[in-house]
Amino acid sequence: MPETPRVTELLATAVSALGGQERAGQVQMAQEVAAAMADERHLLVQAGTGTGKSLGYLVPSLLHGERVVVATATLALQHQLVERDLPRLTEALAGHRGVDTSYAVLKGRSNYACLHRVREGVPDDQGALVQMPEGSMGAKILELRAWAEKEAEDAGSGERDNAPRHTDREWRQVSVNHRECLGAAKCPFGQECFAELAKEKAHRSHLVVTNHSLLAIDAIEGVPMIPDYDVVVIDEAHELTARVTQAATDELWAAEVERAARRSQRHVDGSEADDLADAADALRAAVAEGRPGRFETIPADLHDALVLVRDAARACISAYPKGDKDGDPDPGRTQARGSVQEVFTTAERMAAASEHDVLWLNEGTERMPPRLCVAPLQVWGQMRDKLLTEKTVVFTSATLMLGGDFSSVATSVGLKPSERVLDGGTPSGEGLPWRGIDVGSPFDYGQQGILYVARHLPPPGRDGLGAAQLDEIAELIDAADGRTLGLFSSRRAAEAAAEAIRERLPHLTTLAQGDAQLPELARQFVEDPHTCLFGTLSLWQGLDVPGDTCQLVLIDRIPFPRPDDPLMSARQKAADKAGGNGFMQVAATHAALLMAQGAGRLIRTTTDRGVVAVLDPRLATARYGGFLKASLPTMWTTSDPAIVRQALQRLSATAKTG
Repeated sequence: MPETPRVTELLATAVSALGGQERAGQVQMAQEVAAAMADERHLLVQAGTGTGKSLGYLVPSLLHGERVVVATATLALQHQLVERDLPRLTEALAGHRGVDTSYAVLKGRSNYACLHRVREGVPDDQGALVQMPEGSMGAKILELRAWAEKEAEDAGSGERDNAPRHTDREWRQVSVNHRECLGAAKCPFGQECFAELAKEKAHRSHLVVTNHSLLAIDAIEGVPMIPDYDVVVIDEAHELTARVTQAATDELWAAEVERAARRSQRHVDGSEADDLADAADALRAAVAEGRPGRFETIPADLHDALVLVRDAARACISAYPKGDKDGDPDPGRTQARGSVQEVFTTAERMAAASEHDVLWLNEGTERMPPRLCVAPLQVWGQMRDKLLTEKTVVFTSATLMLGGDFSSVATSVGLKPSERVLDGGTPSGEGLPWRGIDVGSPFDYGQQGILYVARHLPPPGRDGLGAAQLDEIAELIDAADGRTLGLFSSRRAAEAAAEAIRERLPHLTTLAQGDAQLPELARQFVEDPHTCLFGTLSLWQGLDVPGDTCQLVLIDRIPFPRPDDPLMSARQKAADKAGGNGFMQVAATHAALLMAQGAGRLIRTTTDRGVVAVLDPRLATARYGGFLKASLPTMWTTSDPAIVRQALQRLSATAKTG
């Protein structure tokens, strides 16, 4: 069991070696994480931006006696851990008694290049191996193949993140999913396989860095992906339920069924592949009759079509020959059979119409046909039964207290508020005891930030931004002289605001999400302070722009889920039916989480100053407004537009002279 002084001592050594400064919140976090691991007790740690939470859990993880898994939501944090934090930390702590500094990265199989695909080609719709597409796509695939061969030659990782720039479609030409994989024993290149080598390294390592989705597949769906571990640290834990839901969501559309049927035709001697193609036609017809949205009861013709697809897929799988001719695996057949298996599994789940699932029809687009989707009604039960009862879990994020309390997030991941162990208390021995702590932030939000609620504006309507909102946006941005991150509830609103600001304030640079890739937009935003960047969800959570670049964060409206969102509306209705308050438990909690993340874009260092402007008066006037405000950083609050404009003008003037 790691002693608290030992954890504190090694943390100090690491911070000193990395050129950092000791932070009280980081020390408290490291001590609490070490205690939770030793006591086998779950822990929720809210650690504000700038706390240094990565070291706060990495140091006790390296000291822990058994393997520890660290799961992140975003690639950016995974990169930070693997490329920056862990190499420097392991160098600083190498040779210290009781510290195992071995670590590995583990991702889903499709995140690694497949040497069989690179060297043998990709099966076409009939399952025959095709060497190379033509045109620019072919040139890009040649580049990816050359990169993969160089990775194999240099003992590289073969990870997608390290590959030359490419599209999803291009990457699929050099990778496989788990159902398409031949398996290491059968693949002629199994000894060199990047995914298998990553698994082997993980088995030899004390610390394994992975993502929320792979953790969900391993722990909740029961598909072994990660070597045995004792503790999991879940960073960016505010995103966990969404990522677990995403990992457990399946889709089905007629063209996918047709493709599986075509790929089966050269491998199946009977009529089973043709029967599967006929079932695809039935599914297309049934979907064409359906209305986009949630099916509380599946229409009879759609249910019949799903049963037809399920049964035809099962028969098609059974018709595949058993074993390999001459002992040699047929990759085309393996991958074709895998596509039919995927169709069968999804159709079977949809046709079952379980009360624990939500089924809906997505609207089609020009590029994408309408598709059926199925997702779990809730995931807290699976997380409680299959993860929390088996492992010790540390949840951490800058945003875990919603409405000033841990209860909302704790409940969403499968912990009960009644099981919480308060300071000085002892676990009852029943249930799953957990602690929730807030280690604070090095930032003085009351001095560094202003929360402005535009109480005088009309409530937002369904038709998007009105004249009053556009006037307010223009006045605030003019006062800030750019330096604005606009977070909008829809792409349409972001584009309308961008168009208005370009017209009214042409001397400023106004960028909208979609004008270029996000990294390029972020680079332009940072380089020129007289710039506004407007966008939607990925900007709410994924942008880190410290300094004078961002002194005004605009939020156009409280980001409640859309009333017609199939999954959110189903969860809200289920909460009401169970005797709870569905609006507060689902819609308000969703909005609070996003608002806390959005407001968190403003203050990123101890010297940042600025304003978070919420143009939705309901934050001040509605009964739920107090819950939402209690989820935000504790900034000085006003509803006086003149005070805010003056503050922005002063900040702009200071930035120019500074």
